[in-house]
Amino acid sequence: MHDMQEEARLDALYRLNLLDTAPSESFDRITRMASQIFGLPIAAVSLTDRDRQWFKSRVGVSHWSIPREKAPCAQVAESAATVLIPDLLEDSCYRTSNLAAQGVRFYAGASLTTREGYSLGALCVLGTEPREATALEMNALDDLAKMVMAQIELQHAFGRLDPLSGLPNRTQFLEDLADLGRDRPGERRLAMLVDLARHEQLDNGLRVMGAAFLDQIVREAARTITGALGRDRTAYHVAATQFAFLAPPEVDEQAYLASLVEILGRFANRSGDRFIMATSIGVAPFVAGETTPSAVLRTAHSAAQDARGSPSMVSIYSQAADSLHQRRFRLLSDFGKALAAKDQLSLAYQPRIDLATRRCVGAEALIRWRHPQLGEISPAEFIPVVEQTALANPMTGWVLDTALEQLARWQKAGIDLCLSINISATNLKDPGFAQQVQLLLLKHRVRAQSVELEVTESAIMEDVAGASAQLGVLVEAGLQVAIDDFGTGHSSLAYLQKLPGNILKIDQSFVGDMVRGDREQTLIRSMITLAHDLGYRVVGEGVERVEMHDWLVAMGCDEAQGYLYGRPMSPEALCGWLESDRSDQFGSCAAAA
Repeated sequence: MHDMQEEARLDALYRLNLLDTAPSESFDRITRMASQIFGLPIAAVSLTDRDRQWFKSRVGVSHWSIPREKAPCAQVAESAATVLIPDLLEDSCYRTSNLAAQGVRFYAGASLTTREGYSLGALCVLGTEPREATALEMNALDDLAKMVMAQIELQHAFGRLDPLSGLPNRTQFLEDLADLGRDRPGERRLAMLVDLARHEQLDNGLRVMGAAFLDQIVREAARTITGALGRDRTAYHVAATQFAFLAPPEVDEQAYLASLVEILGRFANRSGDRFIMATSIGVAPFVAGETTPSAVLRTAHSAAQDARGSPSMVSIYSQAADSLHQRRFRLLSDFGKALAAKDQLSLAYQPRIDLATRRCVGAEALIRWRHPQLGEISPAEFIPVVEQTALANPMTGWVLDTALEQLARWQKAGIDLCLSINISATNLKDPGFAQQVQLLLLKHRVRAQSVELEVTESAIMEDVAGASAQLGVLVEAGLQVAIDDFGTGHSSLAYLQKLPGNILKIDQSFVGDMVRGDREQTLIRSMITLAHDLGYRVVGEGVERVEMHDWLVAMGCDEAQGYLYGRPMSPEALCGWLESDRSDQFGSCAAAA
């Protein structure tokens, strides 16, 4: 037997947890019946392990196992077919077997075959005299083998029912989908996944009411769903707080969606004032036998998550939305490899201009990613995904290390720039972050005053006390701190005056709106005045037109950056940009790139 097939067969056997278990009368009854039908002294339920035949049930045998080598039951397992040997001594393979040596002459075995087609072993009968077997006897042996498998499935069903809800579990759902594909190939069906609540709702409920709270809502949800489906329909408990079921064949899709909204109404009535759950239902159309069971469950789950953004809380699977989620997952999976590679990540530098002197006084380091298969990936796409994971700190560590190495080159070449580097809320939650920054400054021997860390106000607001403490340490070490994207978060003036920042960057959405009229310009002017009163130096972001530059100058803004002055560029390109108009100020860039 092919090695992979044998490993799959053994896996099917081991998952049933039958080997080396106690005797069972339910199996022994069938074994005795086989012995009586054939009128033979020996019968057994024989399971084919890797190197042995183990008897779950036996009649006329004193031992529990025999070696697998040259055992006819192994042939049954390997072929998943019935084996009949009228006389072992006349068989070239088995005349030298242990069974023949012990006086066994006759053997008949019927395969114990799972639904997936794997043979666990055989129901076998043996005799000490050569003999033939009639068609009726062999048919009876085959029927008894099927009864053994039914008993195995019955026992294993205890592992197919969720003990809390009493409903068939995820394994049973997948198997039933596979059976549907076999029995009704090509049939178009709808699969539903009911997701009881958002994670934060469950977490809050567990915190307040304990584990019994979750058990209660699961039991109530199971009753609600089964009540809505009726006795002739099956609901499955496929995850801790998720249930699945199939729509009847040939339903009208739109009409059925309306019935799902009615089911959600039952949940709302059941919850009452005790706990308001945001229950959603995802709908996954599929073709039996063509869509794999795992794909049905995955797409239904994807639709249930999309349903949380729908007013009805019901959503049909969207290939476009799912492709977007899968792309994000791939980017997240591949970003760790990108950090380890030497040719995927790079930094681009966008110049920042002092509006009074019109000279470049700094640059912002911006990460870029060239994926080996997907090409250039926008930072707006991958950074928000990475920042929500454990990769956020390694990403910032890479940017800091690479940017400070470049800054050291510039300083050695006589280029006096302040380098701005973005950090995230995750970085500020790391208790060792401030120390990491200081160690990198020492590693590259750059002046702390030449480094500016940018953090969004929304990141600070996640943990004002913790963020302020970390930033305070960095400011004391000599670094500058800029509050980025000001105006887009939820901070208050009371917090703003307490934050240990030096610079405030007005978000480009406000700067871009200045062209609309006096009202928008007044808002920017007020921001600049307020920031100056609180001791901040102000930077306008996203300057793309000359009139924006002129307005910021007139309003007293200190610095600006945007496409009007320069796009993000490589270190070499930035050196060329500096030398083109400012060679008297910055000197040679030849050794700095």
